[in-house]
Amino acid sequence: MNVLHWSMENYMALSKPLAKMFHLSKGRKVVMISCLWRRHLMSKSRTPIKYASFSEVQQLQEKQFTGLTFPLQDLEKYLAPNVDTSCFHIFSPNRDDINKAEVFFTQSRQHIIDYYSSAVRMDHIPQLSLPEGHTKKMNFFKVGKFFTLVDMPGYGYRAPKDFAEMVEPYLNQRPNLTRTFLLVDAQAGVQEIDNIAVEMLEEFGIPYVLVVTKIDKASKAVMAKNVLQIQDFVKKNTHVCFPQLFPVSSLYYAGIHVLRCFIAHVTGHLPLSS
Repeated sequence: MNVLHWSMENYMALSKPLAKMFHLSKGRKVVMISCLWRRHLMSKSRTPIKYASFSEVQQLQEKQFTGLTFPLQDLEKYLAPNVDTSCFHIFSPNRDDINKAEVFFTQSRQHIIDYYSSAVRMDHIPQLSLPEGHTKKMNFFKVGKFFTLVDMPGYGYRAPKDFAEMVEPYLNQRPNLTRTFLLVDAQAGVQEIDNIAVEMLEEFGIPYVLVVTKIDKASKAVMAKNVLQIQDFVKKNTHVCFPQLFPVSSLYYAGIHVLRCFIAHVTGHLPLSS
């Protein structure tokens, strides 16, 4: 995720595999997101993204609201009646909870969201114009007084040569690491290369979540097929992975508001009212 003086309303669309973390000041918990956040949403562009504000989403009719806010639950109607979808509803916040979460992701004079130098990689300043997959160092983004997001390099074919030396110690030795988010392409599903990250997280016992990205580019049939495949993978091959998937798209912010709410919740800053 790349943010430099960004409005949190332009914040949470995800793309390729990469790692990120949240640090909380004075020993508070850290959330790590293993994935690459969509760069153009962190750019200095002032073009508003439709439905980036949850207040816009709430004005939609119920069918549109559900499809945009809860794309995983919306997918149920495309599945056979005998398919178990109980894990689609494990984290299902109400509108009030999602509204409260948005505050953490909206910058103000009192709530600054900004890049700051890393004690690990002092020499690197994020370049927002680079295409996805080009992050080579760890970038730290302080979200007010609450947590810090750490954007880490991808583990795919564009991974830096020192990926293991840079990432593994951080993952394994960070005491205030709260959660890791691993991105999986909705069109491709879990690939062999994804096993690198999964095996590492499982070995270290680090709680993580699978985020299914680019759902706007996948047909409902392909998405349904891959969601079931990913869920089956999680059930059979993981022990510390959160059982619910989080499908998202940078287009119209589908699924982003619920993912934000989940992040605010797992960092201990948003008790759910529902």
